[in-house]
Amino acid sequence: MSDNPKRQEILSTLGHFCGSETIYRHPLFKGLYYTEGVQYLAEAAGAYWLVEAVFSHQINPKVKSNQALQEFQIWELKVAEDKSAVLTCLQDTDQPILSQEIEYSDFCLSEIKFYLCNNVLMLPSEY
Repeated sequence: MSDNPKRQEILSTLGHFCGSETIYRHPLFKGLYYTEGVQYLAEAAGAYWLVEAVFSHQINPKVKSNQALQEFQIWELKVAEDKSAVLTCLQDTDQPILSQEIEYSDFCLSEIKFYLCNNVLMLPSEY
């Protein structure tokens, strides 16, 4: 991915999120929340779709039936040079649980990682 000012600004700003004073409730996914850092990323990168993608997988039987995943999940999005992407859910053992292939993404970062901990989606620095 080419470096551009927006990408650099987002990367720089993401590094400043540590903890979160505000938790946002998702209007469509009852009982699921996200932090200030995730809110910033969704707004700055036009990536509310990414929050919704993570939340939509919470009803997947592979996720829903795994008690450990109800408490802690790792989510990674990796965008390839051709703008295709893969969204992956992992246990904290780095064991993949599920993956979603995305044919095209205009997400400005080549990769991002989130934690979903007790129904709150956050950046690793906010954990």
